[in-house]
Amino acid sequence: MTLQEILKAVDDLSLDEQTVLLNVLQVKLSETVQNDQFDQSRGERFWQGILNFRAVIEREGLVYTEDDFANLRDRTPGREIEL
Repeated sequence: MTLQEILKAVDDLSLDEQTVLLNVLQVKLSETVQNDQFDQSRGERFWQGILNFRAVIEREGLVYTEDDFANLRDRTPGREIEL
């Protein structure tokens, strides 16, 4: 359905149906804006967490090398898969 067909279909609705449609669209738009703001703030909170971690490392004078992270990976093949 093209935009023009949608607009024509909206024109064919009663005033009450158009009002309900407008309200539904406003709710959907509000949800979309809130989700976008949540995603943005989540990314900002993550980055702030990284910066806080780095600040603690520097403040405490902690020194770490690649050897500290050498054996952190789980090298097991994972769960058994039944075929």
